[in-house]
Amino acid sequence: QVQLVESGGGLVQAGGSLRLSCVASGRIVSMNVVGWYRQAPGKQREPLAGITSGGGTNYADSVKGRFTISRDNAKNTVYLQMNSLKPEDTAIYYCNADVQTIAPLRFANYWGQGTQVTVSS
Repeated sequence: QVQLVESGGGLVQAGGSLRLSCVASGRIVSMNVVGWYRQAPGKQREPLAGITSGGGTNYADSVKGRFTISRDNAKNTVYLQMNSLKPEDTAIYYCNADVQTIAPLRFANYWGQGTQVTVSS
């Protein structure tokens, strides 16, 4: 019933910036906690940033001060602004959200398909 679609990834040089978007579609009543994660080849999926329904945020130490998570509830969209990118930021980036829907009425967790971010040195 719900789909999360990430976009905004691409190839950038070290020191550059990207803004990722995660758009939720479906019969959405509300989105609670939304997070951004990344997974590099051969590594586990790593949490990066989270935002609550009230707007509270937290960040992994590896990205704090460089990445900013935000949300636009009217658009069912969450963003990740990434600045001062480093080669070690290269990974597939995923969004994850707890979503309440109607018809059917339910509350569940969803993952997007991911968007590739590649940072060259």
